[in-house]
Amino acid sequence: MDGQGLPGGPFEDVAPLSGGTQNVLIRFRRGGTDFVLRRGPRHLRSRTNEVLRREARVLAALDGTGVPAPRIIASCPDESVLGGAVFYLMTPVEGFNATVSLPDLHAGDAGIRREMGLSAARSLSALGAVDHEAAGLADFGRPDGFLERQVPRWTAELESYSSLDGYPGPEIPGLDAVAAWLEANRPATWRPGIMHGDYHLANLMFSFDGPDVAAIVDWEMCTVGDPLLDLGWLLATWPDRADEGALLAGPLGAAGGLPSADELVAAYAERPEAVAGRDLSSITWYAVLACFKLGIVLEGTHARACAGKAPKETGDLLHSITLGLFRRAHSFMADGH
Repeated sequence: MDGQGLPGGPFEDVAPLSGGTQNVLIRFRRGGTDFVLRRGPRHLRSRTNEVLRREARVLAALDGTGVPAPRIIASCPDESVLGGAVFYLMTPVEGFNATVSLPDLHAGDAGIRREMGLSAARSLSALGAVDHEAAGLADFGRPDGFLERQVPRWTAELESYSSLDGYPGPEIPGLDAVAAWLEANRPATWRPGIMHGDYHLANLMFSFDGPDVAAIVDWEMCTVGDPLLDLGWLLATWPDRADEGALLAGPLGAAGGLPSADELVAAYAERPEAVAGRDLSSITWYAVLACFKLGIVLEGTHARACAGKAPKETGDLLHSITLGLFRRAHSFMADGH
């Protein structure tokens, strides 16, 4: 921090923050300024440092764009400073996670909860409106063939779980039908842009004093791809149906009063720069792909649980959510919503 010219003095009010990942988050004050340090878990995984470098790069690129996200203060890609861990300092987010708790203001007002949902869609459209090349991210992902790669990529991921001893294989009704529908209905044209990669309510922080999104957090999956998949992800996990997927939305999902899927799409479409060159009439395809992809990701934990590498209760819960996501995919395919 001294080398970066940041405020000096003793470290004060040091406290860990809980998050949705195993990454370490620590808030502290130094020189009258609040900071949050983000680094990988105590036991680093193989790609952790590269993921942190990518996060820092995207958050720096988003500064000044109007996308609600933490702002990078300084980053340290050098692994030798913190004993092998890349880290960065960012601005604290003053907000709450609505899938964990709801303040009285939000719990007691359905109108505010409705606006929270619309703010989630509008915040995503702000990201979709960013020109990734102008933001310095032209080389950040592999947009060529992005949509064509999705079904084979995630089918291969699912097949890889069979190498885990004790996993009986995917018992997911409708799996092949969803994969075939996705291949047959893939959009013909699309426009690349910055993707968050895991856009749902648990990765949003809302303002304490109103319905606005204070920040989109957990950028571990970010890339340059098709931003409409982020909107599809929001629809795939949206708690507007009485199914297992609503479990992901916690207290906000239970409280209700949220906008419909169609209203989310309409709110996203209010920003012309976000939809130019993108076919919102194909949004059902993106929602089905999101169900397919997220269901397969969650099934990985079920497979590891079968192999004794994750808690059985967690594996069973996520498997039930996977089955619900595939039922939701079939519902999307049938009714176009």
